[in-house]
Amino acid sequence: MRVTRMAMLLGLVLAGGAASAQEPLEGYVIARKACNATISIRNAASESGTVLDLERAYQLIGENRTNGTHYYVVVPGAEPSRRWIDKSCGDWVKLVARGEAFERPGGGGAGGTGDTDTDVDDDMADAGDGGGSTGGTPSGGGQTGSPPRNFVLAISWQPAFCETHGSKAECKSQTEARFDADHFTLHGLWPQPRGLEYCGVSAGQKSDDKAGRWDRLPAVAVDDETRAALSKVMPGTQSMLERHEWTRHGTCYQEAEDAYFDDALAVIGKINASRVRELFAGAIGRSLTRAEIRAAFDEAFGAGAGERVRVACSRDGDRRLIGELTIGLVGEITEDPDVAALIAAAKPTDGGCSDGIVDKVGFQ
Repeated sequence: MRVTRMAMLLGLVLAGGAASAQEPLEGYVIARKACNATISIRNAASESGTVLDLERAYQLIGENRTNGTHYYVVVPGAEPSRRWIDKSCGDWVKLVARGEAFERPGGGGAGGTGDTDTDVDDDMADAGDGGGSTGGTPSGGGQTGSPPRNFVLAISWQPAFCETHGSKAECKSQTEARFDADHFTLHGLWPQPRGLEYCGVSAGQKSDDKAGRWDRLPAVAVDDETRAALSKVMPGTQSMLERHEWTRHGTCYQEAEDAYFDDALAVIGKINASRVRELFAGAIGRSLTRAEIRAAFDEAFGAGAGERVRVACSRDGDRRLIGELTIGLVGEITEDPDVAALIAAAKPTDGGCSDGIVDKVGFQ
């Protein structure tokens, strides 16, 4: 777990942008200072970083937001090679023409700009994991400065999920005494807008993820405390769900794996400690209506919070089960997040299914 947090997080990434960069850019940065190039913007002060070579050109991938504060560049020899630098560290120069443009008869040079690779992957979200219509733009207007960060938090009711995924390890091992029998579990935290996925992910890893070969994805780099919390609150870690969530969504979060999962755990922790969880735990085996669920969110997180929640249901024979809630969040997620404010800043959603059963552990 992180001990300290910055009060404000820096910009959300652009849909399909390279790695953590929000806005893709073409060209190079010429280093004018011997600045540190760091993996994280948030933790730059505590990272030793890799020092830039003066007057050297570094391939530019993007910036942390439109007219932002940092460039995202490739630093050859560094591991990882993609690093953040403060914009004051160098000058951005664009490619005017490729070398072959000057080899034409007459040598007349400015025959158009070259197409440089920015590693932008603009593949849109496919059906399934991705968030529905919750969240998006803030409900308020007239804001200035950096745009607020937008997310969808997806939380699951695990017994319902397991009814149709009985072969998964986390479902085979489920018991009435385990945390996920009567608490919400973490599905994922998804940067918005929908389609903002696989930032800087290689084609091979993206293919493995889409094919469900999550065991081939890299293990997430989190500390022991975060890993232990995930094993409890995200039972899907038994099927390597955390690798999938990081690859598809977390790579677009701007922060490192530990920060990404800590933020998601902090928000779901508030929900599990609220009236909403009490409502579900007290209704196991019977139906809840969307109106009841939304009222519980209003009670826990303020009037109007329920309008920012969408209910997803699934069929199990002749039963309709509540399987997941998706909740819009807008703003900065801190170590002790103000969930009421995060929800209030999101826009209302259609609400999803009208009612469903809160399933109990065991295959019905």
